[in-house]
Amino acid sequence: MANLFNIILYQPFLNVLVLIWRYAAFKDFGVAIILLTILIRLILFPIFQKSVRHQTLMQRLSPEIKKIQENHKGNKEKQAQAMMDLYRQHKINPFGGFILLIVQLPIMIGIYRVILKGFSPAIFTNLYSFVSAPNGFSQSFLGLIDLGEKSILIAVVAAVAQFFQGKLSLGKTLKKEPGQNQKGSDLAQMVSKQMIFIGPLFTIFIVGSLPSAIGLYWLTSTLFGIGQQIFINRQIKKQDERSSLKN
Repeated sequence: MANLFNIILYQPFLNVLVLIWRYAAFKDFGVAIILLTILIRLILFPIFQKSVRHQTLMQRLSPEIKKIQENHKGNKEKQAQAMMDLYRQHKINPFGGFILLIVQLPIMIGIYRVILKGFSPAIFTNLYSFVSAPNGFSQSFLGLIDLGEKSILIAVVAAVAQFFQGKLSLGKTLKKEPGQNQKGSDLAQMVSKQMIFIGPLFTIFIVGSLPSAIGLYWLTSTLFGIGQQIFINRQIKKQDERSSLKN
């Protein structure tokens, strides 16, 4: 199983990183990591797009989901039917987030392993025959940061970026509607707001304890995610405007 993972994911990512380092990143390890991260995010854009959109819509619908649960407390069949109607109306697959996570996880682990291990003579045995091993390699980023060492600065910047991404992902989700039972909505609001702060704190703790190459990957991926979230929020806003015009 480990060998299969190595052949399917680890080796391709490693070879692409080496090629990027040699031909596109001016032999700068940090720039190569940034370009590899952007490349992977672009390739997986449709999957990430569906995942982020699914998460955003589910958050936005949490008050309506809670209302359905309250209105059909004693009838699970009607509750399930009303939930499916709600999902169908908004074109949501309730299991979509889980499926998309399963698809993404192995890829993210592969990238993580490549970046964490970096470049070394032992690693170069995984290079394809047409990819030559780097020479004169340095783990520095722009000659300023040693990506083989820990960097609290990169960890903090990555955490700040994650905080803003979390704020963007909430959008209008948690705004109260007059006359609606707000108990479930308030609970969702409390949990979501807590996660906005707890997530970045975990990022500082985890990323700050690893080589800063991982932090740079995390930061780049988060910044890309912020742009993607802004794009999705605008799409949803336009969709809401079209729906309001129809009604």
